[in-house]
Amino acid sequence: MASEPATGNNSQFVVTAEGYKKLQEELEFLKTVKAPQVAERIKQATSYGDLSENAEYEEAKNEQGFMNGRIIELEAALRNAVVMEKSTAPAGVVEVGSKVRVLDMEYKEEDEYTIVGFTESDPARMHISNESPIGAALLGAKKGDVVSVHTPGGLTKLKVLKVT
Repeated sequence: MASEPATGNNSQFVVTAEGYKKLQEELEFLKTVKAPQVAERIKQATSYGDLSENAEYEEAKNEQGFMNGRIIELEAALRNAVVMEKSTAPAGVVEVGSKVRVLDMEYKEEDEYTIVGFTESDPARMHISNESPIGAALLGAKKGDVVSVHTPGGLTKLKVLKVT
């Protein structure tokens, strides 16, 4: 995941049903598979004796700490997630879960984005967050609309070619 949900507050965020399921599956895996594996590694490393110079023990304890932190993040995310239900928007209007084909008006290049909640964003797969500059600008747009987006590279104009 590109960014993690804040665990210190109760802010809600939108997630697709698929994204929610992935969060649940990761949490289940960590609790039922990974945690017992790490506990066993700690147990084995402890049997080697002196813990002050035991690299295996240190590594296993660090992994346990990261895993426990991730479990806390996932539990908070699942508590605060608002699953995007069946669309109430008119057909052809960009919302979370939409696939949007756009034309960069300056470079005359087409891209297709899937708008997702921030926990699901994966720019390599063209899954962009509804909270990202492009995602936020596209929300509510429909075929034929031109949206302006302030990106790190400057102002970009995108023409919506198709919404599914």
